[in-house]
This record gives sequence, structure tokens and C-alpha cells, in this order.
Amino acid sequence: MGPRVQAADVQDRRGLAHPQRHRAEHEVHHVATDVADWSREHVRRLADAAAHYGLDLDGPSEGPSPGPFAAPGRKAPEGADDGLGPGLLLLRDLRGTHLAAAYNSLHWEMPAQAAQALRDHRLLALASFCRPRTLRQVRWTDPLLKNLSPQALTSP
Repeated sequence: MGPRVQAADVQDRRGLAHPQRHRAEHEVHHVATDVADWSREHVRRLADAAAHYGLDLDGPSEGPSPGPFAAPGRKAPEGADDGLGPGLLLLRDLRGTHLAAAYNSLHWEMPAQAAQALRDHRLLALASFCRPRTLRQVRWTDPLLKNLSPQALTSP
């Protein structure tokens, strides 16, 4: 059996899971929609690859789901969006997307290294396809977070 691969679906569990929530921010809305589509495609490709190795990835993923400015790994309480203005909500969602993408990037890098060592071209192709997309998410969210943080965190 090949190496085990684990990845969390970035958009369904944290971050910009609901692009329509940020419809007023056109760039965020459109890019978040693309990122969500990529994440669903990654999950599908990962499940297909896992089946090749005799692994079944059905069932819920246990992944961190940060609440408003909660530490990573802590689940957001019910109604956590209540009371957050649009700036803080966007900042929180971008933060979650950034952290999840960085987290997933590492999870793509590890099987890529194992695939190289094992000369497993199937697994290497999967990781080589998915990891650059997760890195693009990190590169997209980083300047947005830097630009939006001052106003969102200092406005009443």
C-alpha cells in the first residue's frame, strides 16, 4: 500500500466557506468561489487516489475550525458570526483561509516527498497538481490580510 495522504477541505470547514457572504467585496467573492471549487476538486482527486491505495476517505473530516479570532484548532461556537461587522467577518474568513491553505500546503508537500522516495508517479502527480493551488491561496490572502487588518481591527 502507498503512503497515507490526509488533507482537509479548506473551504468547507473554515475560511471563505460561503463566498456569497462577501458579495460586496467583488474580488474576494470571485476568488473565494474559485478557491472553493479548487478545494472540492482536490477532495475529489484525493478520494480517487486514496481508493487506488485501498483507503476509504468517506466520512467527516476532523479539522480545526477557528471561530472569530479563536486559536487554531478550536471550534467556533454556534452563532459565532453574530455581532461581527463585515470588516471583522471578512478578516476572520481570510485568516481562516490563509491558515488552512498553509496547513494543507504542508500536507501536500509531505506525500510529494514520500512519492519521490517511492517513485510513485501517481501520488507525485496529485501533490504536484494540488500544492501550487494551496500556495496561491496563501499568496492571495497574505496582502489582503495586511491591507484590511489595520482598519478592521481599529475601527469601532
